[in-house]
Amino acid sequence: MWRELLPVGRHSDSGGYRRYAWTGADADCRAWFRQQAEDRGLAYEADRNGNQWAWLGDPAAGDAVVTGSHLDSVPDGGAFDGPLGVVSSFAALDELRARQARFSRPLAVVNFGDEEGARFGLACVGSRLTAGLLTVEEAHRLTDGDGTTLPQAMEAAGYDPEGIGADPERLARIGAFVELHVEQGRALDLSGDRVGIASAIWPHGRWRFDFRGEANHAGTTRLVDRRDPMLSYAETVLAARREAELAGAVATFGKISVEPNGVNAIPSLVRGWLDSRAADQQTLDTVVGGIEKAAREYADAHGIDLAVVRESFTPVVEFDHALRDELGRILTTASDRLEVPVLGTGAGHDAGILAGRVPTAMLFVRNPTGVSHSPAEFAAEDDCVAGVHALADVLEGLACR
Repeated sequence: MWRELLPVGRHSDSGGYRRYAWTGADADCRAWFRQQAEDRGLAYEADRNGNQWAWLGDPAAGDAVVTGSHLDSVPDGGAFDGPLGVVSSFAALDELRARQARFSRPLAVVNFGDEEGARFGLACVGSRLTAGLLTVEEAHRLTDGDGTTLPQAMEAAGYDPEGIGADPERLARIGAFVELHVEQGRALDLSGDRVGIASAIWPHGRWRFDFRGEANHAGTTRLVDRRDPMLSYAETVLAARREAELAGAVATFGKISVEPNGVNAIPSLVRGWLDSRAADQQTLDTVVGGIEKAAREYADAHGIDLAVVRESFTPVVEFDHALRDELGRILTTASDRLEVPVLGTGAGHDAGILAGRVPTAMLFVRNPTGVSHSPAEFAAEDDCVAGVHALADVLEGLACR
């Protein structure tokens, strides 16, 4: 399975992946998922929001145990973020069948669409729509860099966009959702553990900073006469690093748009996107508030107009304590260990979106470098196999009672 997926959407120059929602690479990933379902005799379906499901047992019976993740990527992302969870889910099912496990609850593998938000700027679109956390009107307003709307992209890919929206009946089928994911950090590597359990997802969000100045000639305009928004933006980037360090949080300006974007032109507009995350809401508010305050001071000093727009936000997500404890009990019993490490994460996931609607948990597989969202992202084969066995143990403990 892993070898089949590796070339899909891989860019020849960067070595990273460009599996954006509703593109050709995404279609190839979806075809791969459907083939895996059919090869195992699972009932395949794509829901109203484009998420893919592979069912063992009767979905209508309810109280299903669901596992899976996503197959799309960030720009030039790595091979493991998302796909490891989907591949491991099918592999865990294979393992349970090899054990001749008898299922007492329906089981499903899911591929949630557009988790990374690389094309339309909003993460977890498929799961947000399903959970009712993204309205139809908001979804219809999502647009990519070429001006294509989400409905147009879905229609071009052969899906009907008219049916998108909250799907409470589907959520009612789910008794528990467990997502396996490569760790996006080094906590497990530092502790020497191959697999861990998630405790919570830090609150996080995306903010757009629009610095508006005045376009002019780069060679003839005196420095004192300039209203250069790039200066205010650059100072704000440094302020973000400073505020995050002081608070023990993270803050990143990772995307920028410049107009008119000429080498010999002073910009008229610099638009930068801030991603910030912290262990608690108060800390996050302090960091973002400090960044915005500094940005406004810099803008005023240079005669720049500034607008700040919060484009998305996810509050702290505490995974279901009872389910989390059950995973710990299952894994410690299966491995004869005293305990399995429990750790928080600053990365968002579909599991975090669903956590407010169904009991949800996550497993992490060790990442020896801590690198993610990069072609250098990596997990060793034996650690990935350990993740499959852990997921199989969890699914057996939950669905085969």
